[in-house]
Amino acid sequence: MSEKKSFVLRINPEVMKKLEKWAADDFRSVNGQIEYLLTQALKQHHRMKDSDADNKE
Repeated sequence: MSEKKSFVLRINPEVMKKLEKWAADDFRSVNGQIEYLLTQALKQHHRMKDSDADNKE
């Protein structure tokens, strides 16, 4: 498994509340949800190939 980098994220409390709900609805942790959303955005904007995302684990 690849090593993950940690960092501090300052986020609007209302955005966090909605993100927590969304993560729970998708059976993910908030961290997992953020990583999923960022990965999807990178793919959508052609900054990451599907194979790159598969190699992250």
